[in-house]
Amino acid sequence: MEKNYKFCQSCGMPMKQDPQGGGLNADGSISHKFCSYCYVDGSYTFNGTAAEMQAICINKMREMGMNRFSAWLFTRGIPRLERWKTVS
Repeated sequence: MEKNYKFCQSCGMPMKQDPQGGGLNADGSISHKFCSYCYVDGSYTFNGTAAEMQAICINKMREMGMNRFSAWLFTRGIPRLERWKTVS
């Protein structure tokens, strides 16, 4: 049985905020580890570094009206998420 995560293990977004309820695994099942913005058909939609993911997320939050400090605060844990622990 797959563990249910409260946050996407790639971008840190709360899983309850994902309109699709999670990304899609290669077999078409819902991923409870990654959101639908980060994971489609068993593959990541972004193949960069954790720092680059943080920058993308900060920019997206800024577009949504969040101030820079709050956006940084919400994304500072990205390098500690499961996806990025194995990436050097």
